[in-house]
Amino acid sequence: MSSEQLAAAGDAVTSEALAIALAAQGAEAADCVQQLRRLSGGANMETWAFELVLENSTQPLILRRSPLQPGQMGAAVSQLPLTAEAALLPLAAAEGVPVPEVLCILRPEEPLGPGYIMTRERGEGLPGRILADDRYTAARSHLAEQCGATLARLHRVTPARLPREVPNQTLAERLDGHQQLLDRYGNASPVHQLALNWLRKHAPTAEHHCLLHGDFRNGNLLVDEQGLVAVLDWELAHCGDPAEDLGYLCGNVWRFGYSDKPVGGFGDYAQLLAGYRAVAGWAPDLETIHYWEVFCALGWGLVCLTMIDLYRSGADATLERAAVGRRVSESELDLLLLLDGKL
Repeated sequence: MSSEQLAAAGDAVTSEALAIALAAQGAEAADCVQQLRRLSGGANMETWAFELVLENSTQPLILRRSPLQPGQMGAAVSQLPLTAEAALLPLAAAEGVPVPEVLCILRPEEPLGPGYIMTRERGEGLPGRILADDRYTAARSHLAEQCGATLARLHRVTPARLPREVPNQTLAERLDGHQQLLDRYGNASPVHQLALNWLRKHAPTAEHHCLLHGDFRNGNLLVDEQGLVAVLDWELAHCGDPAEDLGYLCGNVWRFGYSDKPVGGFGDYAQLLAGYRAVAGWAPDLETIHYWEVFCALGWGLVCLTMIDLYRSGADATLERAAVGRRVSESELDLLLLLDGKL
């Protein structure tokens, strides 16, 4: 983010604006918002931490808001309206998924723009630390199984219970959308087209259809010494085959260099599927997981193409967009490895 954009964001997100937003929800927050700071990370959303200091308590909180104006939303990577995203957290919590508690939802016409305020949970979110720090050695030993069990609980949420804004497309429709994106960006990669053709030819028949997190991976999980603490960043949630969430977690891009551990860089397939089966009573086979790993790798390539397009067009000429965009070749390499012997 440029210094000018940081300054603009700082102008919008102030202790006073947060106090007003909380007061509008009934919180006695005037002059009680302290230690406001922007957190790093998040290509699509801003995350701000602050303390709500009341007479007898101090509560650590998080503001999640969009940095884009409403007219810019279509240019970003597909995402839910923040009001719908906030509505998913209590649904997930009711099924036993560890998530922050949403305290209030901000309306677009308010000074802070669209967003919501939630509790700030303990735990580490940086993959490099989760995967390498000796502090998390014990957690890593069972984290894959915990992730499987957590996804099985999430997948109990049926489409009928969801806000209407949550995408609910068929796999064929989504693959058509991928083709449209490849065409929009010039379809310059034979590898991406090869992968998309393979996905069409080998599309599995799903027996289940439910809420998916859509971005369940190392980097969107909070972990402490005991394991999984909370699941964050629900902006890509949608409905689909539950195996998608499992395969996505196994994508090489989310192993952060620890490719010998296919589940997030910290576990193996057997652990993940055992955790899922223990809660759901069933689990997809490895062939289906492989399909969704291919889908994940192609999806990452499309994200990179979208980011570099945003940068080149000037719609969002920040360093982060360019840095992600230049990684498009990683997806091509991952796809070639995944499709080796499968064509």
